[in-house]
Amino acid sequence: MNGKHLHHAIIKNDVKEVCHILQSENVKVDVLDELGFPPLVLASQKGYQRMVEILIKFGADVNQRNGSGKDGLMLACFAGHLDVVKCLRRLGATWESRDNGGSTAMHWATDGENLNVIEWMIKDGCKVDITDGHSSWTPLMRVAALTGNAEVASVLIKAGANVNIQDKMGKTPLMIAVLNRHDNLVHLLLKNGADPSVTNENVIGLLEEYGRQ
Repeated sequence: MNGKHLHHAIIKNDVKEVCHILQSENVKVDVLDELGFPPLVLASQKGYQRMVEILIKFGADVNQRNGSGKDGLMLACFAGHLDVVKCLRRLGATWESRDNGGSTAMHWATDGENLNVIEWMIKDGCKVDITDGHSSWTPLMRVAALTGNAEVASVLIKAGANVNIQDKMGKTPLMIAVLNRHDNLVHLLLKNGADPSVTNENVIGLLEEYGRQ
């Protein structure tokens, strides 16, 4: 038996086979697959809560990361596996971990548009205004750039997300939303105190259009 057998058993969600492999002590519980995924990160991404518990019982590092720096908590948040998110937190996973791009679990949860996960994360004390390491974007800025999901943005704003925070280039969530033509989000941000006077030449004309609507 080798690492491939372990990863294959995890993909099949075969708890009995995983226990058999690990009890043999021929395969390490943190062995990476060809894509750089540890077993726990793979199980977390798949949403296999019982598998996650078994792997940690056998000594898996709850904060171990894959090749891009993502841990199981980040991928479970992105995929919307709330039961796995709760399990990982209970067993020691931290909200403070960052992937190779400086993004946190909250960034990935907002990218995944998982409202129930985001709401639980906030109740559990996860920060909503944490910035990534690439552009100094908060989760709200990621919403403005990627999905434009006004429901997700509303949850973040109600939890205290700063609607006028600026990234490394001086852009605010409003400016980013305008540039990406996320109309519903633009109106939500303006309604919640976003300052339209903070702008640049690339955005000012577009903001004037919204003002005429």
